[in-house]
Amino acid sequence: MTPAKFKPVEDQLAYLKKGVAEIVPEAELIAKLEKSLKTGKPLRAYLGVDPTAPDLHLGHTVVLRKLKHFQDLGHTAVFLIGDFSAMIGDPTGQSETRPPLTREQVDANAKTYLEQVFKILDREKTKVRYNSEWLDKLTAQDIIKLCAYPLARMLEREDFRSRLAAAQDASRQNPPFQPFEETVTPPMRASFPDPRLTQTSFPKRHASISIHELLYPLLTALDAVKLKSDVELGATEQKFNLLVHREIQREYGLPGQAILTMPILVGLDGQRKMSKSLGNYVGITEAPAEIFGKMMSIPDDLMWSYYELLTDRTPQEIAALKDEVARGKLHPMDAKMRLAREVIAGFHGDDAARKASENFQRVFRDKQDPEESVEVYVQWDPKAGGVWREDLKAGDIRGLGQWLPLDVAANGIEKWSKLLVQIRRVTSASEAERLIKQGAVEIDGNPLKDPTAKISLAEKRNSLVRLGKKQFFRLFIGY
Repeated sequence: MTPAKFKPVEDQLAYLKKGVAEIVPEAELIAKLEKSLKTGKPLRAYLGVDPTAPDLHLGHTVVLRKLKHFQDLGHTAVFLIGDFSAMIGDPTGQSETRPPLTREQVDANAKTYLEQVFKILDREKTKVRYNSEWLDKLTAQDIIKLCAYPLARMLEREDFRSRLAAAQDASRQNPPFQPFEETVTPPMRASFPDPRLTQTSFPKRHASISIHELLYPLLTALDAVKLKSDVELGATEQKFNLLVHREIQREYGLPGQAILTMPILVGLDGQRKMSKSLGNYVGITEAPAEIFGKMMSIPDDLMWSYYELLTDRTPQEIAALKDEVARGKLHPMDAKMRLAREVIAGFHGDDAARKASENFQRVFRDKQDPEESVEVYVQWDPKAGGVWREDLKAGDIRGLGQWLPLDVAANGIEKWSKLLVQIRRVTSASEAERLIKQGAVEIDGNPLKDPTAKISLAEKRNSLVRLGKKQFFRLFIGY
């Protein structure tokens, strides 16, 4: 095999340090890069991910992009799927024991992860491994050997310390060997459910730490051992786990890996970490127009960290853009539009990014119809009642949707809030009324302010309706 050719160490380090929160220790990473340059042998960098949910968002891609940077430099990128560890549950940042996942759930999530991961990583150059390859084969003796790790070190972990303190406070209220307050949930069996257990009373453990949670960083340390990794990547909140991995590697006679941690990406609200449960996320498989609209909603100050963590622009290029905005030479919206285009291009291609940008310009700046939108047709007859259908519009091509019954008032005069539910634009009348009160419903550019406002289905109509920031449809009545 011909030895790989690498860039000078200082150039590699500058590229790898972009956006990084911490390198532990940096001197060791430099030494590994120097040895790699001298021998022509690539470093082995890996990222381990537990497939606990089916979809990835931009927050997940921050660390993935750093793994790609190693790949770009000619090093070996290993994407490790924690199919075994996902069934345990990472306790990082958790205030209580995580619910378990079944093997079926994990396998399904893992499949979708790979489909999304290869939007960033080079499929042909990425080594994919599963930690069930070795963790499924552990013997009791292997686990006992692994557990020879100082408990005091494990309890240095911030989330363990806080949960232990809460449990100790609770124990003062419930003295030892006294009956616990009862609950219908069986938390002591939460991770390993016993089908014989029913919804009867079980002891309640306040903020307890389960033994298997202590095992999590030890078991995942075997990933680093089996992979013989030179570098492991993770988010800043994973630092404790990564340090344990490095220590366990040494216990097994291996050089300790270097660690690169990446910052947590702040969500669209500009305050909390990006999370699907918080609704402040951008999914990487979402439609380009949806991604563009969401990206344009972030606070202006936040876009600079997005530029740093989600694009390949150099720090110098980002600083120059920021300076142009500060001097009024570049409008913040234009800078944000560039950001949105670059992010979308990475997942959907340049053409999709351009179309999304042009569509945003048409709708929000030029106040024109979206180039591609949904068309909703409503027909009402005093004798036959009402029907409606939805057609997708793509340029001049229109498909005929299926006509569905419409439950409207006998005189054809109906509340907007009820009609929006009937034609499936919102899930409930209360949601429609809330949007109307917030001024988030516009008819031909005019806000609908009255939640009791009505519409006549007996009158011919062609209107562009906007719901929220990004949902548009054209309403045709009597056509």
